[in-house]
Amino acid sequence: MHPRIEDYALIGDEQTAALIGRDGSVDWLCLPRFDSGACFAKLLGDSDNGHWRIAPKHAKGPCTRRAYRRDTLVLDTEWETDEGAIRVTDLMPQRDRAPDLVRIVEGLSGRVTVRSILRIRFDYGSIVPWVRKSDGHRVAVAGPDSVWLRSEPHVHTWGKDFGTHSEFTVEKGEKVAFVLTWHPSHERRPPLVDPYKALHVSVRDWRKWVGRCHYDGPYRDAVVRSLITLKALTYRPTGGIVAAATTSLPEELGGVRNWDYRYCWLRDSTLLLNVGLSAGYREEAEAWRNWLVRAVAGDPADLQIMYGLAGERRLPEFEVPWLSGFAGSVPVRIGNEAVKQLQLDVYGEVMDTLALAREAGLPIKPHMWAIQSSLMEWLRTEWRQPDEGLWEVRGGRRHFVHSKVMVWVAADRAVRTLEKNPKLKGDLDGWRELRDEVHREVCDKGYDAERNTFTQSYGSRELDAALLLIPRVGFLPPDDPRVTGTIDAIRAELSHDGFLRRYSTDGTAVDGLPGGEGTFLACSFWLAEALHMTGRTGEARELFDRLAGLANDVGLLSEEYDPVTDRQLGNFPQAFSHIGLVNTALALFGGDGAG
Repeated sequence: MHPRIEDYALIGDEQTAALIGRDGSVDWLCLPRFDSGACFAKLLGDSDNGHWRIAPKHAKGPCTRRAYRRDTLVLDTEWETDEGAIRVTDLMPQRDRAPDLVRIVEGLSGRVTVRSILRIRFDYGSIVPWVRKSDGHRVAVAGPDSVWLRSEPHVHTWGKDFGTHSEFTVEKGEKVAFVLTWHPSHERRPPLVDPYKALHVSVRDWRKWVGRCHYDGPYRDAVVRSLITLKALTYRPTGGIVAAATTSLPEELGGVRNWDYRYCWLRDSTLLLNVGLSAGYREEAEAWRNWLVRAVAGDPADLQIMYGLAGERRLPEFEVPWLSGFAGSVPVRIGNEAVKQLQLDVYGEVMDTLALAREAGLPIKPHMWAIQSSLMEWLRTEWRQPDEGLWEVRGGRRHFVHSKVMVWVAADRAVRTLEKNPKLKGDLDGWRELRDEVHREVCDKGYDAERNTFTQSYGSRELDAALLLIPRVGFLPPDDPRVTGTIDAIRAELSHDGFLRRYSTDGTAVDGLPGGEGTFLACSFWLAEALHMTGRTGEARELFDRLAGLANDVGLLSEEYDPVTDRQLGNFPQAFSHIGLVNTALALFGGDGAG
């Protein structure tokens, strides 16, 4: 049987990440960056597309138990066999120069025979490298990529079936370490990392970082795990945060809704900044803000919905036909064509994020306001356009209500910033007029008075879970009947077993795609927060409890969840879901433990 998405755990070094299954196999790893070609792509294919399994020789199935070490991204996986018990500890230490994957096998009892099978396949599982021995290492080279495998001197390795194999025994207290290191093939081998020292330093540094967390209320373990996951999805050199560590994990098993999420979305920006500031991670919040300012700099008309890890703008989308897809879900896509879409909501996200950063006292640079002013001047004349909307639909542009609400947010934050900072220059009266005009139009064209709900787009009867953000962004107060009516309508029409879909995919062509998708976890967290804001805190906490319970055994959430099959769906782990968990916990329980 093919593994489930929730069977995987994440390790990483804040520049890339690996996914490890319950069977002890590393099935996904892109080197040297999140968006690089994968050298282990079994996740989206089979064992011939690259993986590295370490497990007891006779173990057929999953491990006995696994868990992260408390407040770290260090993973311990244990097996109990007839021979005895072992633990495999996996980590990726923060790199000085080259990325390292460290795997340490430790005997816990008895005498266990352990097998390691390593298959390196560069370029998303398509290239078999040339492997040779050098200075006690196994070296795999193909084109620009080189990987070195190092282990203890007494561990014998041999080549077979285009893989590197080893077999050894461990008794109680014995340890055997492996280190896999990537570097450009034209450069000298980087300095060797001490695996045991790397383990000690990683545990120490993660726990020190977690110690900065201000939250000490209910569900603290879930909040901390989400914060660690968001940190792991951060590209440390630039401060950008990828939406997920993977590409093409399906929103419907066997379907075509498979996208590359290894990029940075502006839609996450305000919520991400709020997480950092509220949970005690001001340094990370400032790094994200700085990434945002660099990424959006330029012609306001060229503002994109997403960017690369360093702010790259070209993210061409193509398919890789040699991969059979997760559970047969094809196509497997690399890159994301949605980068070319017009989404007016991102102007609101940028303005809201920078306003929040200014109000929080993050250091301000003079050019930041100049960028914001330019964005507002472009938006003043272009906001009436239809767009593809928050969800990047591929069924044609519409006048999405959420997009127009975020245009209002952009104008509102510009006005508020000028009112609070009179030394700044800007068209205060003009932006006030824009704010009022957008508000009137949304309430006139985006609201269905007969059903007492805002709709997905002007003139539509469809609903959209993004409308739950209306009270959060301040477009209308939570006690406005139109807000409560919208919440009730969305619960009635988009709910599946209490969780929310983004919008209906039944009989509509709004997204231009066949098939359906699961319930969207971020939207379900938005529902919990909206219920809380409208005085239904008991219902909100009950929903939050159910949502937190959807995390897998090591606390990770994907993008979506299927209540019918009880399976996670979509790219994994998903930053949007973990952002939703933290922000909702802060909203629901902040008075119980947020400092």
